[in-house]
Amino acid sequence: MSATKTRYARTVRKESGGPGLLLAHGAGGSVEGNFGPLLDALAARHSVVGVDYPGAGDTPKAVEPLRLDELADQLVAAADAEGLERFAVLGYSLGGNVAVRVATRHPGRVTALVLTASFARAGHRFGLVGQMWSELGRRGENELLARLLVPLVLSEEQLEALSPEQLEDLVRGAADTATPGGGDQAALIKGADLRAELARIGVPALVVETTGDRLVPPALQRELADALPGARRAELPTGHLPFAERPAEWASLVTEFLSELPAR
Repeated sequence: MSATKTRYARTVRKESGGPGLLLAHGAGGSVEGNFGPLLDALAARHSVVGVDYPGAGDTPKAVEPLRLDELADQLVAAADAEGLERFAVLGYSLGGNVAVRVATRHPGRVTALVLTASFARAGHRFGLVGQMWSELGRRGENELLARLLVPLVLSEEQLEALSPEQLEDLVRGAADTATPGGGDQAALIKGADLRAELARIGVPALVVETTGDRLVPPALQRELADALPGARRAELPTGHLPFAERPAEWASLVTEFLSELPAR
């Protein structure tokens, strides 16, 4: 089954009848995994649509390499299926790259971008982490992958507050719940560079920087904000998992920014 023939599982919350909001999740995550604690707050004001990438949630794993264009187009296809003509896009981590690609491939339809814990380019350090993540995922070395990622995704405060037993439980839990397509998604990290695309985007944008992030360093997040014309910046004192450490604050930043935008 190729990526283009994969049926992408969809999350839909349209009970408010509000303006469209698409959700682009991160590598190794899913819509529920990355946005679950925010969904009620987002759906109270917006018609929310997201898709799980191949090998995440209920979407089957692809046998061909993933392409950013495909992920972006599948997210827009879900919006089409749900009757959303225009929409803002909330992208988390790698999902920020997906959101940017949605904006550049479908420029007349995107009303705003919110990019959280994301990056314009991978750089050497994060690129090498992504390469190791992809390779360990390909080999099914989930425990080693968890031992690589757990100390990177948690803030130092959260990590050091754990007892040795809690840390081991967390590592085992992360290994047991690793998504089968996480490595395929992480392969998109190495060599990523969207700076030229960002310069062409003219919609309102908010970059939420996770200041305690050791997976996507704050310097890369600031570079993203600098590359996006007119982007507003906000700081969230958390590691790479704002949905686990600061979900209410993250939801407030997103909804307050979007509520201030003029109707379009």
